[in-house]
Amino acid sequence: MGVTRMESTSVLVVGGGLVGLSAVVFLSWCGVPAMVVERHAASSPHPRAVGYTPRTMELFRAVGLGSHVPQVPPGSQLRRARVHSLAGQWFEESSWTPQSSDRPRIEYSPHTGAAIAQDRLEPILRDKAVELGADIRFGTELLSWHQDGEGVLAVLRTRDGVEHAVRSDYLIAADGNRSPIREALGVGRTGRGHLSTSRSVLFKAPLEEYLQEGVRQFEIDQPGLQAFLTTYGDGRWVLIFADDQERDQDTLRTMVFQAIGRTDLEIELVNTGRWELSALVADRFASGRVFLAGDAAHTLPPSRGGYGANTGIDDVHNLAWKLSSVLSGESTPQLLDTYDAERRPIAWLRHQQIFARADYRRHAGASTDDIPIIDDDAMEFGQLYRSAAVLTAGDELPPAARPEQWAGQPGTRAPHLWLSRDGERLSTLDLFQRGWVLLAENDHWAAAAEQAAEWTGVTVDCQRIGGRLQPHEPEEFLRAFGLSQDGATLVRPDGYIAWRSRDLPAQPAETLTVALGQVAFATHHVTAGRTV
Repeated sequence: MGVTRMESTSVLVVGGGLVGLSAVVFLSWCGVPAMVVERHAASSPHPRAVGYTPRTMELFRAVGLGSHVPQVPPGSQLRRARVHSLAGQWFEESSWTPQSSDRPRIEYSPHTGAAIAQDRLEPILRDKAVELGADIRFGTELLSWHQDGEGVLAVLRTRDGVEHAVRSDYLIAADGNRSPIREALGVGRTGRGHLSTSRSVLFKAPLEEYLQEGVRQFEIDQPGLQAFLTTYGDGRWVLIFADDQERDQDTLRTMVFQAIGRTDLEIELVNTGRWELSALVADRFASGRVFLAGDAAHTLPPSRGGYGANTGIDDVHNLAWKLSSVLSGESTPQLLDTYDAERRPIAWLRHQQIFARADYRRHAGASTDDIPIIDDDAMEFGQLYRSAAVLTAGDELPPAARPEQWAGQPGTRAPHLWLSRDGERLSTLDLFQRGWVLLAENDHWAAAAEQAAEWTGVTVDCQRIGGRLQPHEPEEFLRAFGLSQDGATLVRPDGYIAWRSRDLPAQPAETLTVALGQVAFATHHVTAGRTV
């Protein structure tokens, strides 16, 4: 059957899993027409990922999803213990990151993390994407695609065999570890490679009493059974075996009872799975008008740091605002080059940190002995972007640090502070992710922002701190952002700091205009306050 019709969209997303659905949510939030196609008829029947970091929750908060995803209590950490069985002897607990006793107690985010199974989160993302206007098509397979200087032409086939074409400006490949799109592009991968292949069984059992201590992951260590057991927090558990051996239902049931340590409970075997653990990062994340995201860009083994699915969600959030800026005409296409420049080093940093920690060190041997472990708050809230979309983030800086150590360094996430506005309590983060924002206390910057927006064609929202927006502590804002009372900081649409001026320059409008023109890749070329 031949192609029956031609459609068009701004961005075609291939892959309707967690990353692909997040992509169309963020794109639609930015006002970009987007379509996602997924060859399967529905989401995976296996719950898969379960932990989402505070930063991911910040991104979901910005698009109106914060109240839809249940959060874990403040201060909660994902804890793991080595045990003979749940009901048997518990040997010791292991930490993901060695704890430091001299750490300051700082609230870095208005959110904690979230614990929700992926098969429960994906419908929430689908509903939000549809609400925002996204076009979601399950049971639709990508047959072929071709890109040229104007866009991407894709041929799709629905489950009833009907073929049709879609013309898009850009394509996001969120099509998984084996990504046919990445393979077609000829993009190689580097990293630790294949780690292991194992089998698993998903089951239901009333085991809540074993979660009272706060431990949610268990390394089963007994003669005849070396396995990993964890809960999804909804009555479902998964037992992952340390081998690639297929087992029948009776054997699986026996081994589940062995891991539990008792046989007087009713259990229900739900399904089985086969898992390949690998650690690989694509050699580039973009090729022309095609961008790799999620497992197509980096396969990272499950970790207590949340470096797998959360990294993919960060990918598409970084990409969405850049695509929006280019498609709207505010920015030149060169802005899209910063996607690879910013996200690939983060994938490598997380790859490195996984194998520096005890959970995976056995796969790396002595090669990670000289790699310093970066603490969790630095990895979560203090990663550094170096690209042409950031000014003064040099190679001499570390790849990550805690927000109070950065103190507003360009290239890092703008810090969270509580503010009051007309009696309403809000976070500084609530000011971002709708466009470019300039934060300042000095009134001169408002006129400078207005002039810079006129000269560059890039809209800038100037938020004056100390007027209607009052920090809960008077000096807190200046300290957190590294400014004097006359300084200003420019925050990108993704909540990252692009530029700052610690003090008031002699010509604030022209200084801001040049900086904005550079980091936003403004289509109106600006030099010393003049549009060329």
